Amino acid sequence: MRIAIIGGGAIGLLFAHYLNENHEVRVYIRRNSQLQKLRINGLTIERKGIRSNAPVKVCHFKAWKGEEDLTIIAVKQYSIPEVVKELLEMNTSQSGSFLFLQNGMGHLKWAEMLEAENLYVGSVEHGALKSEPDTVRHTGIGVTKVAALKGDVDLLSKISDSASSFFPFKFVGDYKEMLIEKLIVNCVINPLTAVLRVRNGELLANKYYHQLFLKLFDEVSAILDIPDKAGALTHVKSVCEETGMNRSSMLKDIEEGRETEIDAILGYILEKAEKKKMSAPYSESLYCQIKGREKRGK
Repeated sequence: MRIAIIGGGAIGLLFAHYLNENHEVRVYIRRNSQLQKLRINGLTIERKGIRSNAPVKVCHFKAWKGEEDLTIIAVKQYSIPEVVKELLEMNTSQSGSFLFLQNGMGHLKWAEMLEAENLYVGSVEHGALKSEPDTVRHTGIGVTKVAALKGDVDLLSKISDSASSFFPFKFVGDYKEMLIEKLIVNCVINPLTAVLRVRNGELLANKYYHQLFLKLFDEVSAILDIPDKAGALTHVKSVCEETGMNRSSMLKDIEEGRETEIDAILGYILEKAEKKKMSAPYSESLYCQIKGREKRGK
């Protein structure tokens, strides 16, 4: 199967490594420096202290023409509007199949602009860190949940059937339920770890941080009107425990002076709260702190 991956971040490189084992993968990125490194050095992955390397096909993003069987969009949420607009311009036939791997919910309206045969959304529960432009660390083995916005998941079965045991896939019927489940995790873990400057596990281990964790969860779950709050809380805690030694992507973005996905995460919650005329003091406080620290780094 021919697969295009748009995005050279941690998730894009992680997917490139595992899918490249059994499929014809081509990674499309914007930065020429990263492109040259990957072409010369290949793609290196580190898992549990063991490193391996393999060649990978890499092209500049502008070279994408939609000729692959599946295009995986692995850029951050804030890059989606620009990427989709460019895809529409570059793919005149507007056909093919697309899998979006963003946090939050904002990408749905943009994904639906693509007149594709199949449109999928995914929720990635792996831990991944891009330590170098050509190196990704698989810091936590999880699962990729996928659901169809349009079409069916038969095409993705070709990927899941050949997937590594370190990189499993799970098909989900309700895409909104899947994305909201991931949204709650992101709303609680990412902003708190970014503001407190701690690893994920500290949110449970430190009793004062845990109080904030529970208060924020209660607020977010009420705004999203989650029917099974006990089950949702158990899930968020389990993710926190399983990734206890990890530094969240939002914390890393803050430390490295990058834009975060806070608008797609707590920004979405604040919009929902405003429409419902609900108070959201914890979400608003964290949102303002993250926006104030964005692009400032340490």
